[in-house]
Amino acid sequence: MTATHGMWQRTEQWLRDHSDDGVLRALFASLLAAAVTVLVLDYREISARNSEQSGITRPLGAPGDPLRRDSDGARAKMAFDLVGDGRLMATGTIEPGTAELFAAEIAKRGSYVKTVVLSSPGGSVADALAMGRLIRKQGYATEVEAICVSSCPLVFAGGTERRAGGKAEIGVHQVFAVSATGANLGMDSGQRVSADCQKYLREMGVDLEVWVRAMETPKERLYMFKPDELLAFKLATATGRARPATTDARAKS
Repeated sequence: MTATHGMWQRTEQWLRDHSDDGVLRALFASLLAAAVTVLVLDYREISARNSEQSGITRPLGAPGDPLRRDSDGARAKMAFDLVGDGRLMATGTIEPGTAELFAAEIAKRGSYVKTVVLSSPGGSVADALAMGRLIRKQGYATEVEAICVSSCPLVFAGGTERRAGGKAEIGVHQVFAVSATGANLGMDSGQRVSADCQKYLREMGVDLEVWVRAMETPKERLYMFKPDELLAFKLATATGRARPATTDARAKS
């Protein structure tokens, strides 16, 4: 008796021992298992491909993260320092009232400013929008050499030219409306804030895909843009050490 003949006998016996319903259930289970396996493999392949082509998300405030809320840098209110070559350093958290302080700084020394250099863990969205609009009105460039996340990229978007340095970390996440005491004001207020941000980005000539990335990322995480995404989404006009290119946004300012 050959091995093939023996296998056929066993198969024939199995079919005799099982009802038609049982056979169908077994076949269906086999097909389902095969389909699940294929889907898992496809998902892994797609995920790997997407991770290569787009930015990554990371937890906000993980140990060693410079954006930890209990770090001195994250707690400090944004301060302004005019240095050489017309560069105004804007470093620290954007708190309610920061836009007024920024406007006062511009009123006092704005004629010397050419570029606003940002280093911030974000903060007040309303203040970030006001700062960005003032930057665009004044025709300033913006630059990031270190950290600019949460609401900070909204300020960055205000620049007529926007350069992300070689070590820049620029990231976004969901926005939410809070009261003066820090209480969450709920979905309705959050949606209005979101709409304001989308209109603002459109005014600044930034691709709204930036906002899609923000809205897809929970507020306790950050979506970190890759350099090619910054350029593709028009959030930056230049990356690395290259001189920023003049954009159409300058003509609109």
